[in-house]
Order: sequence, then structure tokens, then C-alpha cells
Amino acid sequence: MAKFTEEDAKKIGEVLGVEKIGQEKDHFRLKISNRTEKRVLVLEIYPETLLGRTRGMLVVIYTGNSHLQLHNCSGYVVSEELGEVTFVTETETRLSGMVVEKGASCSLYAGLNRNLISSDFTKLGVEVMLSGVALSLAEDIINPDDKKS
Repeated sequence: MAKFTEEDAKKIGEVLGVEKIGQEKDHFRLKISNRTEKRVLVLEIYPETLLGRTRGMLVVIYTGNSHLQLHNCSGYVVSEELGEVTFVTETETRLSGMVVEKGASCSLYAGLNRNLISSDFTKLGVEVMLSGVALSLAEDIINPDDKKS
């Protein structure tokens, strides 16, 4: 993925119906509120930050009762139809993804086998099928020939 830009933040903000987008020196901050269900979610996206010995993209979620991080994010996919954005991290054998929803909720799927998203979901248990279906939305940005470690 090319470097994450202000245009990317705006695109994500439109899909998620954000209340506010802020741009700090090193990151974007998007606030999503769901007044009906009394939920607030803050999404922070650091396009390039120090992650130990390397630099990469960091996606952070804050809610009233959770703090999630997705390191080395390699891309994202927006689904206007579903009102969600899926952020993905990939290694040679594994995928992890964080799905942020317009209703100020999110889901994290970590350490999935890469081949799960192209599996026959009808042969999987419901508990496994859900993660495969969720990350299969990002299949177009996941390049099986471009393995990362």
C-alpha cells in the first residue's frame, strides 16, 4: 500500500460516518459515535511510526472498555454497503485484521492461516467461518505472491 494520506482518512471517515476527523503531527484521529447504543470509538491511524526496529503503519482503537492495536498494517478495504472498514496485516503464513463499523464497534481477527479466506466456508465451524468471511473482504488487497515477514 502507498503511504496513508489525508484522502484515505476522509474516505474512511465518510464510510464510517465519523463525528470528527483530526490530523495530528504523526497520525489521524477519527471519532465515531453511536448515540442510540451509547458507544464511542476512537480510531487512530499512524501512517508510519517506529514499531521496534522497523517502521510501519499502526492502527489503534480506543473504546470505553478496550484498547486494540494492529501493527504493520499493509492495507485497508472500505465497504460502503456494510458501513465498515477492514484493516489488514499479513505475513508469509498469517493474516490479522481489524474491522471497524459505522455503529462504533469493532472486531479483531488475529493469526489466521492465509488460506482460510479462500476456503470453502460451508466446511468450517461457525466460530472459524466468521473470521474467514470477515477477512475475505480484503482478499483483493492481499497478494499471495508478495509474501511479507
